[in-house]
Amino acid sequence: MKLSVLSGVVAAFTTLVPNAGQAKFTFCNQTLDVANVAISAFNDGAFESSGWWVVGPNQCAEVISQSLRSRFVYVFAKDVFGRALLDGVASMCVDTGRFQIRGEEECLTRGYIDARFHEVDTQQSDSWTFFLRSAAD
Repeated sequence: MKLSVLSGVVAAFTTLVPNAGQAKFTFCNQTLDVANVAISAFNDGAFESSGWWVVGPNQCAEVISQSLRSRFVYVFAKDVFGRALLDGVASMCVDTGRFQIRGEEECLTRGYIDARFHEVDTQQSDSWTFFLRSAAD
């Protein structure tokens, strides 16, 4: 099953949460697949990527629990077979198990896997909810 992200009017739905006490980035999986999710953002002069969050069908996970410091958050998701459910053009590093990686350059030479992350423009909001939907929706 090929999946797509609804962004802008057609490809991504977002919800702004005005209460700073609830500031976060939430990933919601509105597909029938289990999604293994990694995220990346620019913090303190370098990209930091981390994962994995396992998000079941029709479930959400809070992947960033503090106020967003970057306008752009990068998201990569794969299914239980390792096939990309959500990817993009931004090259970031991931690992096979739980990880937190600083820097996006030379992933392979540093012992990591290169993955293509999807860029999410949070429009400089404190909070954002991202919905992954199937192509048929």
